[in-house]
Amino acid sequence: MIEKNEKIFLAGHNGLVGSAILRILVKYGFKNIITVNRFELDLTNQQKVFSFLSRKRPGAVIIAAAKVGGILDNNKYRGEYIYENLSIQNNVIHGSYLNKVKNLIFLGSSCVYPKNCNQPIKEKYLLTKELEYTNEPYAVAKIAGIKLCESYNLQYGTNYKCLMPSNTYGPNDNYNLNSSHFFPALIRKVYESVKKNKKEIILWGTGKAKRELIYVDDVAEACLFFLKKHTKECLINIGIGKDKTIKQYAEFIIKKLRAKLQIRFDNKKPDGTPRKLLDISLAKKYGWYPKISLSEGFDITYRNFLKKNIL
Repeated sequence: MIEKNEKIFLAGHNGLVGSAILRILVKYGFKNIITVNRFELDLTNQQKVFSFLSRKRPGAVIIAAAKVGGILDNNKYRGEYIYENLSIQNNVIHGSYLNKVKNLIFLGSSCVYPKNCNQPIKEKYLLTKELEYTNEPYAVAKIAGIKLCESYNLQYGTNYKCLMPSNTYGPNDNYNLNSSHFFPALIRKVYESVKKNKKEIILWGTGKAKRELIYVDDVAEACLFFLKKHTKECLINIGIGKDKTIKQYAEFIIKKLRAKLQIRFDNKKPDGTPRKLLDISLAKKYGWYPKISLSEGFDITYRNFLKKNIL
C-alpha cells in the first residue's frame, strides 16, 4: 500500500485522465501530490524536467501527460505527436530513474496494438503486426515508452508499470471536433443537432468499427491500485472487456438525449482500427475490476459537459 504522505508527482493533472487521478488521490486522502502546469514546466525540456525532479524528489510518479487526439489530429500532426510524446516520456521516466524513483505508472492507449489484431487483445500481441497508419506516430511513441519502462525494470530493478486503457471518457474531456476522440465528438454532434433541430447527424466512416469505452475514474483507480503493486508483467491492459460499434454508441447517446435523429455515415472518411477489444484477464488476476457502467458514466459526463458550457 502507498502511504498517505507519499510524495507523488502527477504529470498531466489538467487533462482528462490526469484530473481524474488527482480527484481519486484527493478522495483517498493523499496529502503530498506534486502537480505543475505546462506554463511552469515544459515536459519536453529535458534539463528542466531533470532539475524539477531533483528538487521535488517524489517517491512515486504517474505519467498522464501526453499529446492526444482523434484520427484527424493524429494524422495531420504526425511529427508533433511522435516528437512530443517521446520527449515527455523519455524525460520523465529517465528523470525518475536518476532521482531513485522506484514506483512509476506510465499511461498509454490500446492503439499501441496492431491494427488487425486477434480479439480480445492480449498484452503479448504487442509488436506482432503492423499498426493503424492514422495514429502510428503516437502508437510508436507509446510503444517506446513501454519498452523503456520494461528495460529499466530489467536492468535497474525499478517497479515501472505501463497501463494501456481502452478508449477513455468522462468529465473534463476534449469536445473539439478537430482533435477529440470519437465519444466526446459523438456527444457534441448529437447535442448540436438537437439544439439546431436537425433531422440527422453525419458521422465518419461506416459505423461498423468497434470500440471499448472505460470511464475515466476507473482508469484513475487502476493507476492507484497498481502504483506500488509488484507484478511480473510490465504491461497491463485496463478496460471493461466488452465493446460496441460506433453506430451503437451514437444510438445510445441519441436515446439518452431523447432525440429523434437519423444517422448518416460518410464512408469516404476512415474508420480507423476495425476493433480494439482488450483482454483484461491479467488486471483481474491481480484483483482490479472496472466499476462504472456506460449509462452511469455517460450521465456524469454529460452533466459536466453542460455545466462547463463547452459550446
